[in-house]
Amino acid sequence: MDKIQLGRTKLMVSRSGFGALPIQRISFDETKAILRTAYENGINFFDTARGYTDSEEKIGYSLSEVRNHIILATKSPAKNKKTLFEHLETSLKNLKTDYIDIYQLHNPKELPDPEDSEGLYAGLIEAKKKGMIRFIGLTNHNIKNAMQAAASNLYDTIQFPLNSLSTDEDLKLIAECKKNGIGVIAMKALSGGLITNASTTFAFLRQFDNVVPIWGIQKISELEEFVALEKNPPELDEAMWKLIQKDRNELAGDFCRGCGYCMPCPAGIEIPVQARISLLLGRAPIGPFMENDFREKMNLINQCLECGQCKSQCPYELDTPNLLKRELKKYNEFYEVHKKI
Repeated sequence: MDKIQLGRTKLMVSRSGFGALPIQRISFDETKAILRTAYENGINFFDTARGYTDSEEKIGYSLSEVRNHIILATKSPAKNKKTLFEHLETSLKNLKTDYIDIYQLHNPKELPDPEDSEGLYAGLIEAKKKGMIRFIGLTNHNIKNAMQAAASNLYDTIQFPLNSLSTDEDLKLIAECKKNGIGVIAMKALSGGLITNASTTFAFLRQFDNVVPIWGIQKISELEEFVALEKNPPELDEAMWKLIQKDRNELAGDFCRGCGYCMPCPAGIEIPVQARISLLLGRAPIGPFMENDFREKMNLINQCLECGQCKSQCPYELDTPNLLKRELKKYNEFYEVHKKI
């Protein structure tokens, strides 16, 4: 598998990285089978987070024997130096390693003050001096924060949602990072499952020589798809651009990206699914969405407390409560048409 230098880190990572958020949903042994198959097929970059329940533990269980041949990235949502080190110690234990290659601040709403000797950034510098981490990264869903981080030149890597649906404004981050020698890690490369033809976004991202997508994988079949794309990379030709434009036309405007930062909902609404159900109905098998238990989940939208928590936490500044109401209306209309089919 082709490798690419991840910015000024000089780490040579596989051009397809492994996003380990989805392995929360499968067993330790299922995870080991997938991760070892990924490794055996040339994937050497694995990204996880302290907040992904048992994802770190599963990586440690599966890949500790080949630790010196892989590159590990994890994240902390800490808001102070003390918590950062607590998270770091836990991550090192879970991953069965004595160092982490890229340690990332996990989607901070504001960038930490690098002049604060007791702040988050000072903690990262201290961890690096102690040999606990090798490089400093940041993840974000807010383009203003990401661009500010890139311009500051304080971070070795920046992780941001990038795919074939990305706006011109979002794509400016790639050039800014390249100018400063910052490695770019592309999350949400399939836009939370809304991009159903992986070859389109694969080809789109491959045009940038400083971007490494981390594909969220939980099945061998999904892994096999990306391994096949790596063996025979699709061209970003006119036909591919037409497919990309079709997706862009269908997904134009504000829509839920499924990032999950709005969760948990006090009313029990599964916002990342229900806030984009009209899109999913046109891009996935409809059977599961027609079941009674799913209808009951959709109807929880009627129990919305109007607390504003989801709206205040959305990195895309969506009016989530009203979006949910619109999606429920569209779902009910769809259900009435298709319930007998």
